[in-house]
Amino acid sequence: MHDTQAQLLTMARYQNLGKLSLRQIAKLIDADGRPQIVKYHLRELEKAGLIQLNLESGVIKPVKRGLVNNIKKLFYSLPIVGSANCGPATIFADERIEGYLKVSAKMLPHRKQDLYVLVADGPSMNQAEVHKGVTIEDGDFVVVDKSQTSPKSGDIVVAVIDGMATIKRYREDKKNNRIVLEAQSTEKYLPIFIHEGDDFVVSGKVVDVIKK
Repeated sequence: MHDTQAQLLTMARYQNLGKLSLRQIAKLIDADGRPQIVKYHLRELEKAGLIQLNLESGVIKPVKRGLVNNIKKLFYSLPIVGSANCGPATIFADERIEGYLKVSAKMLPHRKQDLYVLVADGPSMNQAEVHKGVTIEDGDFVVVDKSQTSPKSGDIVVAVIDGMATIKRYREDKKNNRIVLEAQSTEKYLPIFIHEGDDFVVSGKVVDVIKK
């Protein structure tokens, strides 16, 4: 996110920017006399699904995660918090939300407040079926339940290893007292072996895939 957009989003959370003119907002962000810069970055925040914007009606409001009505259809806004296989573990913090994905509430389990979305990065799980015939391909939206941090052997999880996020099949190797994270791909990927004391945490279980 551009620094100006981050600044505007933070301001929108704590004050009613809709009451101010673009020129007044520009002055607040040290862009005095350049209201078009403010307008451009507000439009970009709107495209990312981070704010509600109607300049004619004086509406500049941050979008909150939750249920919204849209032409007689009920949708739920899930936060997109980054991509798996790149970025530190802090991508799962609320302040790192990059946008929202509006999904029909009928597609989601009951515990919607525990769900977040990652963008799959790479082909390492392009043969892993989350549901019958539905695999995780590069660029897909992966829906994760952050409340499920104690997976069963065979679950697909988001694992954070040394601060890096990855999506893999979780296996318990009790014989060797270790956890194995397996790729399932048309390409060759070596498994990841996790031993006691390693910097490792499960950030949630993959519960659905929304195709790109």
